[in-house]
Amino acid sequence: MNDLQPHRARKRFGQNFLHDQGIIRRIAAAVRARPGQQVLEIGPGQGALTAALLASGCQLLAIELDRDLVPLLERKFGDRPNFRLQQGDALTLDLASCGPGPWRVVGNLPYNISTPLMFHLLSQRDAVTDMHFMLQKEVVERLAAQPGSKAYGRLGIMAQYYCDVEALFDVPPGAFTPRPKVDSAVVRLTPHAILPHPVRSEKLLHDVVRTAFNQRRKTLRNALQGMIDSAALEQLGIDPGSRAETLPLATFVTIADQLADQQDA
Repeated sequence: MNDLQPHRARKRFGQNFLHDQGIIRRIAAAVRARPGQQVLEIGPGQGALTAALLASGCQLLAIELDRDLVPLLERKFGDRPNFRLQQGDALTLDLASCGPGPWRVVGNLPYNISTPLMFHLLSQRDAVTDMHFMLQKEVVERLAAQPGSKAYGRLGIMAQYYCDVEALFDVPPGAFTPRPKVDSAVVRLTPHAILPHPVRSEKLLHDVVRTAFNQRRKTLRNALQGMIDSAALEQLGIDPGSRAETLPLATFVTIADQLADQQDA
């Protein structure tokens, strides 16, 4: 609305407001929200994407951390029957308290919270249908990376353990106000209905992946020293001279399951 006072983006919230209508339409088309679907928008900002999502007829719950944006959003969308607004921190959000799901999650996420927020939501993945996020392009590349690429590491392995990852399209800095210094990209995360490589202990899997990539140029023999020895790796059909960046998710699951067996013995 024209009578709304402009809101200055705040660095402490990592705010970069999307204004490019072409990008907004592409995101809305990628989400493909439908009437009656429960959609959670994290960080609606000034409501650019919010308007496009509401036009689909979905039931939209917007979570906004910045208290100063709440009146602006209420004035823009408060009369819409399919709009709800909650002021709060998405990092502490309990989806069960938001109402019956399943939820489709959408958000333009600042870099400093993107990884912890994704894993906070994945810990509630039974209530999530899919997630569409705009992130730094580098983060999307890491999420979707495959073995052998420079971007392949902990983030991609653990994200792909829980969900299918699709890098959709890039977004240039000029699509935002203020203009960020880096390129962005949109990614779709769809939690697996059945985990393709279920592990006995997710904690052990986290530990193995973190340790293996702490010094990514080390061989497994050296990187995992103290966790599992070369003989045990060879018995699993894994070359101790290989490096973590060359191994698929299934291999890390195999190592974690072996460690679980050792603990049980």
